[in-house]
Amino acid sequence: MSNVIRKDKSLPTVEIHLPDKQVLSGPRGTTIGEFLREIYDEDKSPIVGAIINDSLRELTYPVELEAEVIPVTMSDGDGARIYRRSVTFLLVTAFKELFPDAGLIVDHSVASGGFYCEVTNRGPLTQEELYNLDATMRDMVAEDLPFEKKLVPLQKAIEYFRRQNLTEKVRLLRYRTKDTLVLYTLKKHSDYHHGYMVPSTGYLKWFTLNSFGE
Repeated sequence: MSNVIRKDKSLPTVEIHLPDKQVLSGPRGTTIGEFLREIYDEDKSPIVGAIINDSLRELTYPVELEAEVIPVTMSDGDGARIYRRSVTFLLVTAFKELFPDAGLIVDHSVASGGFYCEVTNRGPLTQEELYNLDATMRDMVAEDLPFEKKLVPLQKAIEYFRRQNLTEKVRLLRYRTKDTLVLYTLKKHSDYHHGYMVPSTGYLKWFTLNSFGE
């Protein structure tokens, strides 16, 4: 890997240097996801993020300067967290589409690497409803819908969560010291997440929904 990283913005192209000494070149401002698409291997764990000059970044991060890049895959700790965070938002969005009057609590993690979730404001999902929820999520994956990222004033975010009756989020955000918040939006549903996401639903092909009693 090159030890010299040029910081010349006058050139129209920029290079990234990979751990295997590959060098990829593209227009300045190209996202790291577009760069790494060139080395995508279907037989390996999917790339869901990247470490750029020692900092973890989302795949939507634009590369403006030459950089050393380490792809982050689903099999990496950071990659697993990015994937699980993203697929959870997909689940919550699909659930709201199908059951607008019900609530879904995404609770503690389980040994399989997933999450235990609980339905509120109604009875447990029937097997047919669970099947429909799974199908709705997979339809969204097929549509490859973008996760839109936006920095908003904190008070605006609090007002949004208050309208959604998400009282726990409202309570927690009152203690936030920064006056802005990053919200991600999928379709018409927005939420705050403690970390990075994949660019779109098309990355989220691997999940299973199982029923555990109530």
